[in-house]
Amino acid sequence: MARIPLLQMTGISLTFGGDPIFSDLDLVVQPGDRVALVGRNGSGKSTLMKVMAGLVEADTGSLVVPSGRSVGYMEQDPQMTGFATLGDFAASELDPGELYKVERAGEGLKFDPDRPVATASGGERRRAALAKLMAEAPDLMLLDEPTNHLDIEAITWLESELKSTRAAFVLISHDRAFLRALTRATLWVDRGQVRRQEKGFEGFEAWRDKIWEEEDQQRHKLNRLIKSESRWAVEGISARRKRNMGRVRALHELKDQRASQIKRQGAAELALEAGPKSGRKVIEVEGLSKTYGDKRIVQDFSLKVQRSDRVAFVGPNGAGKTTLLKLMLGQVAPDAGSVKLGTNLEIALFDQTRDQLDPDASLWENLTSDPLLGISGKADQVMVRGNPKHVVGYLKEFLFDESQARAPVRSLSGGEKARLLLARLMARQSNLLVLDEPTNDLDVETLDLLQELLDSYDGTVLLVSHDRDFLDRVATTTIAMEGDGKVTAYAGGWSDYISQRGDFPGIGTSEKPSKNKSQKAKSKAAASGDVAGKEKLSFKEKHRLEALPADIERLEQEIAKLQDLMADPELFTREPVKFKKATEALVERQEKLAAAEEEWLELEEKAEG
Repeated sequence: MARIPLLQMTGISLTFGGDPIFSDLDLVVQPGDRVALVGRNGSGKSTLMKVMAGLVEADTGSLVVPSGRSVGYMEQDPQMTGFATLGDFAASELDPGELYKVERAGEGLKFDPDRPVATASGGERRRAALAKLMAEAPDLMLLDEPTNHLDIEAITWLESELKSTRAAFVLISHDRAFLRALTRATLWVDRGQVRRQEKGFEGFEAWRDKIWEEEDQQRHKLNRLIKSESRWAVEGISARRKRNMGRVRALHELKDQRASQIKRQGAAELALEAGPKSGRKVIEVEGLSKTYGDKRIVQDFSLKVQRSDRVAFVGPNGAGKTTLLKLMLGQVAPDAGSVKLGTNLEIALFDQTRDQLDPDASLWENLTSDPLLGISGKADQVMVRGNPKHVVGYLKEFLFDESQARAPVRSLSGGEKARLLLARLMARQSNLLVLDEPTNDLDVETLDLLQELLDSYDGTVLLVSHDRDFLDRVATTTIAMEGDGKVTAYAGGWSDYISQRGDFPGIGTSEKPSKNKSQKAKSKAAASGDVAGKEKLSFKEKHRLEALPADIERLEQEIAKLQDLMADPELFTREPVKFKKATEALVERQEKLAAAEEEWLELEEKAEG
């Protein structure tokens, strides 16, 4: 017997202003579905979810939810007018006998039901909206970035709840570990199309890359056919008095077909340039202590941060991660202990509150103004790592349209605000990056680029994040805020921290912690006889092993092109400067190829034990 869908959309079309967001869209959500809804920032994910929730009406098409079935939506910016406290809002649709559900969700999500709505932060409001949805337990839950503003302990609680629920859910999230743990199907919003794959997020990137590769092949074939037919049409003018007009019409149709193809949005052109090298010692902290009232933030903490370290700070919301960062940067005075900053530091800060952005000013003004330097924001150019660039051109590198340049920042989505902040950050040279929750709202492709950028950044990184996957990819040291002033340093990223500590309250939820420790931890364990004979790859080493074949292939192609260029016997006498540069480039790439092949062999042998 066929199941009755929880939700069915047929022939949905929606246009805001210019190009259609969706056209003739069909979509079905079945009982038990656990679906990742993915796509680039601005692709229409949240809009689609609002259509599914009945909050946005489509231009055409129908939305059907069977009688007796309920759909619940977690709002990003919940309206709480008329409610005195967050608890009143969260319990507004429940019977009196079900109020315990809000208290339970409040404990797991760490929000205070008695908090007055008037004084609640945006994060507290979103947690209340999530608690409301979890307590109401509809047949279909629509969750738009539920992990934003949650710490890792709350994320693991939510993960556990969603794993055990009988309800279906559709989930938008930037947290790859969260998506991998929970989803069994994927909806991909891409250029007005919504594709579905009956695999969870784990298989998304391979599926996406395969579709893009097929598109590229089809576009290449179409371009070749157009080129061939265009040559025939031109030659036909002199070769024949009367051309085959049917074939000419077919050529025009081919060109129309190419013109109608929607160009794939490129990746943001992220780039970081380290300024002059800092001293070897970047920050030295000894015996640091700080207390606010009866809350102890840190007690007798010592740490040395060396140049090129990637130090991550983890812990519950309110534990004091941002305060510890400010203590280490000398922005807040400690109660006891000392902080010594290294020489020649140039600091760039990514602020999780987005306070560096003026919401009422335009993107243009936010890029070109600096109140501290007395710069007004009326210039046409922005200095990007010492070089002038036109504001619109620089914004396009971060995937903003020209029409957005004069729009107020408050009109941007969360992901767009994060990209604008990255644009400001990356316009300047630095040798110490301080990133406070940089991953919130960024799409998968931009997260990948940011991670690669940090890998190659010739400076030091201090990072606060609740994104476990990102921590594993980036961090070489993890500083855990463990409560009551206890702050402990662990070698490696999130999985290494869990492996070493072993008693994190959320363990066993999202991903099994990596059995390996970082290299420093391995060396320490080896000295005490704790490491087994068979050495396994770390998360970063696995990622590197997967990336190396593509790097080797690229280097081989570049070497082949240089060798073809230098095969010209006249090149040396005709263009000696070009010959010299080509020779130097060839030697450089041959050395890189040899190093990459050697690295691949070492990692492959290590993987095989």
